[in-house]
Amino acid sequence: MLETVEQQTGAAPEWSVVWLHGLGADGHDFAPIVPELVRPHWPAIRFVFPHAPKRPVSINGGMPMRAWYDIVSMDFRSRADAAGVAESVAQVEELIAREQARGIPLKRILLAGFSQGGAITLATGLTRREPLAGLIALSTYLPEVDAAASQLVDGANTQPLFMAHGSADPVIPVQVAEHSMQVLKQLGFDLEWHRYPMAHQVCAEEIHALGQWLQQRFEG
Repeated sequence: MLETVEQQTGAAPEWSVVWLHGLGADGHDFAPIVPELVRPHWPAIRFVFPHAPKRPVSINGGMPMRAWYDIVSMDFRSRADAAGVAESVAQVEELIAREQARGIPLKRILLAGFSQGGAITLATGLTRREPLAGLIALSTYLPEVDAAASQLVDGANTQPLFMAHGSADPVIPVQVAEHSMQVLKQLGFDLEWHRYPMAHQVCAEEIHALGQWLQQRFEG
């Protein structure tokens, strides 16, 4: 089981959000977003921020760092190490199962991720036989996008999906993200897309839009 940082917005959480960080960061990276995102009238939520394992990253000269998978090329269609993606998806599934064991049903569990973490969120979402309450993919792309149709399992596209990206992102070009978005829409996902004039980051407008989207999940 991955080590995690946790925050609860109330004593008895009714919902869980598992949030995956980006390359080289850790579970503390997005913890500060909680007070900016959460609204007073929302149900109690447990935020779970796991630490990715440390592994050598090829494009960084083999330097070990926290990563959800190795980056083996600059081509976004094949850059993600497939075995690493599969391993991380399995570890995320363990965290989801733990939330179920703590009494949170799948219909109240959301999976979120930024950059590499968002790629794992999308990869996990494609292969979930029992849908989650929603998927959140920020500044990211779909690994193995050309194989997405064959990887999609029945019912996975019933999961609502929020995607947002910066138009000036130097790490993952917005065109790459938009291609992933179009593929996911074609696969039938109910997808809300936002594009902001920013780099590889999050912004206040994005957090507000995500809050609106989460509000719909809580009301549903």
